[in-house]
Amino acid sequence: MKTDIKICGLKTPEAIDRALKRGATHIGFIFFEKSPRYIEPDLAAKLAEPARGKAKIVAVVVDPTNDELDEIVSLLKPDILQLHGNESPEHVLTIKALYGLPVMKVFSVRTADDLRRVEAYIGIADRFLFDAKAPKGSELPGGNGISFDWSLLSWLDGSIDYMLSGGLNKDNVADALANTKARGIDVSSGVETAPGVKSVAMIDEFFDAVEEADAPVMASGS
Repeated sequence: MKTDIKICGLKTPEAIDRALKRGATHIGFIFFEKSPRYIEPDLAAKLAEPARGKAKIVAVVVDPTNDELDEIVSLLKPDILQLHGNESPEHVLTIKALYGLPVMKVFSVRTADDLRRVEAYIGIADRFLFDAKAPKGSELPGGNGISFDWSLLSWLDGSIDYMLSGGLNKDNVADALANTKARGIDVSSGVETAPGVKSVAMIDEFFDAVEEADAPVMASGS
């Protein structure tokens, strides 16, 4: 099965165009003002237009207010809401009911205990995303360019659909895919020359690395 690829934190038409041309299955816009990848909802809506029907448009939010979500959903019209905060299972259900959109729930991981929280969300979240827990002192819940111990994911039931994030780049993505059951990967800082500055060349290199990693699996028909 071909790996889903999400390029997150997009802010320019050039980066979006290259991601789409290379076959990104998801493109992400970040609506968290402390992030260097933050984008205004109206600008994100304009940039997202070429992606409609080609890739899933993902709105990434961190404990948003109802007013913030209303604006984002109204303007962007995303395909998926990615919840990167401390949303309870009940809150996830409420958000899904309000907006009629699938939800990808993010969990920040450092230890096995961090993953045990997933159980309460099974059957509620439509997909999971596992990212590295932010280092002490960081105000950013993601996009910190660090990885976690992927072996922690080995206990997860094979039926759990998840994307992997956290410090992925062209040099380690093959190992990440080989050592996890991730059906999708999410990259942000790994294709940047500086925080929030996407590189078209680095996007190409990342896709090349994923395609090379996928090739033996595709050939075997697994």
